Amino acid sequence: MKPTLLVLAAGMGSRYGGLKQLDPMGPHGETLLDYSLRDAAAAGFEKAVFVIRREFEEAFREGVGDKAAALMEVEYAFQALDDLPVGFSVPEGRAKPWGTAHAIRAARSVVHDPFIAINADDYYGADAYARILNHLRELNPGDAGELCMVGYPLKNTLSPHGSVNRGVCRLDSGLLQTVEEHTDIREEADGKVRGVNLAGERVDIPADAPVSMNFWGFTPALFGVLEEHFTAFLQKHGGELKSECYIPTVVDDLIRAGRARCTVLPTSGEWFGVTYPADKPLVQQRLLAMA
Repeated sequence: MKPTLLVLAAGMGSRYGGLKQLDPMGPHGETLLDYSLRDAAAAGFEKAVFVIRREFEEAFREGVGDKAAALMEVEYAFQALDDLPVGFSVPEGRAKPWGTAHAIRAARSVVHDPFIAINADDYYGADAYARILNHLRELNPGDAGELCMVGYPLKNTLSPHGSVNRGVCRLDSGLLQTVEEHTDIREEADGKVRGVNLAGERVDIPADAPVSMNFWGFTPALFGVLEEHFTAFLQKHGGELKSECYIPTVVDDLIRAGRARCTVLPTSGEWFGVTYPADKPLVQQRLLAMA
């Protein structure tokens, strides 16, 4: 078994205004992904699969992939708008990708072992990789219901420069009970944190609520379940121009249906990332302090 690091790097960073996966952040021109790959390799990951888009394959290979190949085995998967289950097509006028569940699905032919899925433009801390790798090694590769994730308190994941999207979690004895994607999360003038839930309602969210930062652990059996979920999603929302199929929603549906058990792993590390250009100086300061 070769636990795999699946890196979701196909997004262009619309709020950031560019391809932030390749934006130098560290004191020597490192990207955030360079730090993630270093931490994952140090923890013991031996293989990385990058989910990217065909149009920036050359730039990504030169900027990230070639360096990663010195640390571990590297493969690529490509998220394409028209990579859909049989019977579905892209609605006229749609340009937006189908979301994180669709991005993970893109790797179905190259991931064959338990794996973690992470965002390319987030820093998760070295401790998180060590903790989740130990857990992955205990999973049954043939069981789609064995899941895990690393959770972070919401207050530590907000941006002072604009709103963010997060999967807000409810736990019981270390197990995930529900996770619901919330958009437009920000601290408002009264000091309370609020966001928009899947029903379109703006609601209060506790500042210390655990959230998913898309640091998930899965078995390869997930891909069969993911195909079912994505097909059902397209039946309901496939005609919309901006609908997205979120991986936290897939996990939530599995748990609610009694088909999965997700262990939430605490971490002593810190998360940070760049959602907006104004976040970059703070991230650079944190990385400089780590040098």
